Amino acid sequence: METVELARLQFALTAGAHFLFVALTLGLATLVAVIQTRATFSGNPVHLRMTRFWGQLYIINYAMGIVTGLVMEFQFGLSWSGLTSFAGNVFGASLAIETLVAFFIESTFLGLWIFGWNRMNRWAHLALIWVVTLTAYASAFWIMISNGFLQNPVGYRMTNGTMELVDFGALVSNPASLVAFGHILSGAMIVGAFFIAGVSAYHLRKRTAEQELFRKSLRIGLALALPATLVTATFGGFGFETLQPAKLAAWSGDAAELAKVQADMVALHGPGDYLPSVGWVSGGGNTMMALFALMLFFSGAGFVLMFFRPLVMRFRGWHWLLTAMIPVPFATMIAGWIFREMGRQPWAVYGLLKTSDAVSQVSAGQMTLSIVVFTSVFAVLIAINYWLLARQARRGPEAVTLGATEHPTHPEPALTY
Repeated sequence: METVELARLQFALTAGAHFLFVALTLGLATLVAVIQTRATFSGNPVHLRMTRFWGQLYIINYAMGIVTGLVMEFQFGLSWSGLTSFAGNVFGASLAIETLVAFFIESTFLGLWIFGWNRMNRWAHLALIWVVTLTAYASAFWIMISNGFLQNPVGYRMTNGTMELVDFGALVSNPASLVAFGHILSGAMIVGAFFIAGVSAYHLRKRTAEQELFRKSLRIGLALALPATLVTATFGGFGFETLQPAKLAAWSGDAAELAKVQADMVALHGPGDYLPSVGWVSGGGNTMMALFALMLFFSGAGFVLMFFRPLVMRFRGWHWLLTAMIPVPFATMIAGWIFREMGRQPWAVYGLLKTSDAVSQVSAGQMTLSIVVFTSVFAVLIAINYWLLARQARRGPEAVTLGATEHPTHPEPALTY
């Protein structure tokens, strides 16, 4: 296998794995912030316990997301020096802003939120989780600004064979970025909603002690799942207006349109193969649409059933199905990511820099070693993350340490909310 293919494989595996952490982080952060807001205003101890339980799961996932995100930053210099040399002056600005937001602001305020339980005013503590949530959105926004530039280069000029940023406003307002950001953010809400609904359904099915807590959590997850699914579909529809012609032609499998796109590209860029892999693009797109239909069915049915308390509490078959649905939004997000990224090929910067010219000058053996190391590390991190999440989710609120008092025999100060 050529070096460029190995580099693509490495980036696909590591970026896809990191994407799974990001999706759950965005969804859970929002739901934890909403639940804590309800707890702060109402003083309801059930909502306080909900905040701590779901907050601890969020922290586990967030920590792994940070670690895998660091690896992603390294790969631009290690594997894609041609890309950073050619276009780093443009999309590097948004990546730098994202790093400042995620690794400084978001992480700092999350640390204050974690260690501020029972130590600060409840309103100040509530403000912290909302800052964490909004900076998580900002982090995703700047990542999509960078990705959107690679999909649809804007706001640049060519100087001595490299790109320079001349219009920051055009970079930030790129339709290929903004529509994708809305699509990703609403998709993350689906991930969070089905995660909360599935874990809650598991505990309701097992008849664990905190039935009221998980009944309320299930209703929150189901109430969010349907509108989030519909909003995601809406942004996805808008996204078709920003897709490259080759990507659309590959998804539809229209041979005549593919030939036309190829001929247009040859006329612009000279001889070469300018078409993406039809199998990967159509496979990713069709899988995304099929799983979307499945989520739409379950979110619609769940939205109706949540109005019937006996069904929510006692329908064990429904609980089992909801728990089984937890991985489906993750798979849908990955399928959509494959569709978006594979459809851009063979370009690293669409129409300007081919992927084969973006890869670093390293040997196939060096890249193979890099893949083995990176994927091994990621496999261990993913296994640890989902083992920790599953264990904590199964153990329930009784095992939560987030916000716990040092003297458990005393009444929890958090109940003074």
